[in-house]
Amino acid sequence: MWSFQAIERLGFAMRLFWDSFYWLIVGRRYKQKVRLRQVVEQVRVNGFDALPIVTALCFVVGMMLSIQLLYALSDFGAESQVLLAIAKSVTREFSPLITGVIVAGRSGAAIAARIGSQVVSQEIDALKVMGIVPVRYLVLPPLLGLMISMPLLVICADFTAIFGGAIFSVHKLDMSISAYLVESFNVLVVGDVLQGLIKSVVFGIIIVLVGATTGFYVTGGAEGVGKATTSAVVISISFIVLADMIASYFLTQ
Repeated sequence: MWSFQAIERLGFAMRLFWDSFYWLIVGRRYKQKVRLRQVVEQVRVNGFDALPIVTALCFVVGMMLSIQLLYALSDFGAESQVLLAIAKSVTREFSPLITGVIVAGRSGAAIAARIGSQVVSQEIDALKVMGIVPVRYLVLPPLLGLMISMPLLVICADFTAIFGGAIFSVHKLDMSISAYLVESFNVLVVGDVLQGLIKSVVFGIIIVLVGATTGFYVTGGAEGVGKATTSAVVISISFIVLADMIASYFLTQ
């Protein structure tokens, strides 16, 4: 029974993804175009508003990596490699993963709660009666918003995480912060940054589709909305970690 429900919801999420881009392309023809103002608002809510917590946590993670790597590499006399290890691990792995988890907790829950409450109050049916396609109105704007804002958040997270590593490492490496940052950016290649940006877009799609699917399947009134928000966060993070593992395997071959 559980497996059938999982397959059904996976199919529903794929249908939401397809319908979203369908209405993005043909919406103007049927007077269902997505408004730029809606997308910009989603970029602000899901991106700009999440920037302080994302940068703060990535700064701490950069310092943590510096502490652990300096300790581990000191046994081999390779402390100078800390700079390379932090720069590549942050851009390839930690920044997109941490950003995805934070946004899943903020935006995934919000999307599920918003759609779930509208399902319970029958607002979805009212939208259909008014001739408004629910997918175009409720799913497409946050989907586009996160596909735009997630890479921007990851770029900011990369900078702050590398800076956090510099704060702890410079006195051990006998370098200035400016020299550390310049050397960090020199050792990075386009593929390192691009890998994190690709992951961030995938994570954004996962967050929206899981949150929307969970919201559309809400039953049981207000209690159901609460359960849906919890499920959306847990499922989103689980799929993000799984997608991160798969993407890391294929992008490093």
